[in-house]
Amino acid sequence: MAEIADTGLSDNRLADAKRLHEARATRTRRFLLSPAILTIGIVGLFPLTITMIYSVLSPGTYGGVTWELSGEAYIQFLFERDIFDDTLTFSGSYLQIYGRSIGLAFVTTIGALLIGFPTAYFIASKPREQRNLWLFLITLPFWTNLLIRTYAMLLIIRDEGIINLSLMGIGIVEQPVSILYTDTAVFMGLIYSYLPFMVLPLYASLEKLDFRLVEAAYDLYANRFQVLRRVIIPMAKPGIVAGCILVFIPGLGAYITPELLGGGKHLMIGNLIALQFGSSRNWPFGSAAALILMAVVMVALLVYIRNAGKEGARHG
Repeated sequence: MAEIADTGLSDNRLADAKRLHEARATRTRRFLLSPAILTIGIVGLFPLTITMIYSVLSPGTYGGVTWELSGEAYIQFLFERDIFDDTLTFSGSYLQIYGRSIGLAFVTTIGALLIGFPTAYFIASKPREQRNLWLFLITLPFWTNLLIRTYAMLLIIRDEGIINLSLMGIGIVEQPVSILYTDTAVFMGLIYSYLPFMVLPLYASLEKLDFRLVEAAYDLYANRFQVLRRVIIPMAKPGIVAGCILVFIPGLGAYITPELLGGGKHLMIGNLIALQFGSSRNWPFGSAAALILMAVVMVALLVYIRNAGKEGARHG
């Protein structure tokens, strides 16, 4: 009986020691994570909270806000209020700006994918000692400020720029082609700005590709399209998804590129938000527009994650 009692006592001591060890480990993890959590709170959640609060307040006369609760900012997004009888009329002007921004960001993502995929495959197929040089050339533009790079693109596509001078020099056109201050100019600028965001994730996936699988597919009489569709693209899918997200989201909220290359003629979401905090002095509507943009992005990501989860479950 004494031996049984001693065994039970030692088991209790082991359980207590285990619980104490787990508690200490939990406190250690929390302590180590606290700087990251604090940083996320200050840099991310605190500004987001301020934006949410501002969006339900009334605009100040000369900017800022007055501390009166109001949903006018969200009403203004879809409706226009008559100044005489306060009746609401549906207005799709802001929806058009969001639609144009989403369309340009989507086209930019597709364009960056079409350019970035062959580029990443080219780098991944090179000998290992040569890849760092090509990656260096891809990331080299990031050593320069985005504003300077956008001005450089402006000098290239203007009427007296390199593109028009080359086209007229070889006789393709007689007069300069008007590219600057159009959606085409914004599209070219966005691709130039965010192309490395597509190339690098694609390279990270394609670098792991076993090219013996490609050779085996050719040995089994697969053509190039079949090898691309059934071997290369499935292996590069994580990089494709990551690259598309990294290009689409910043392209959706771009400000400098549409402002300089678009000339402010066709507003995008980033320009609209900046305008509300600038000359329009309507901080609540600017905050509401930013939150609506964030909600659109979140919904798109949640839909993708849900579909990806269903596809993974089907294949699993």
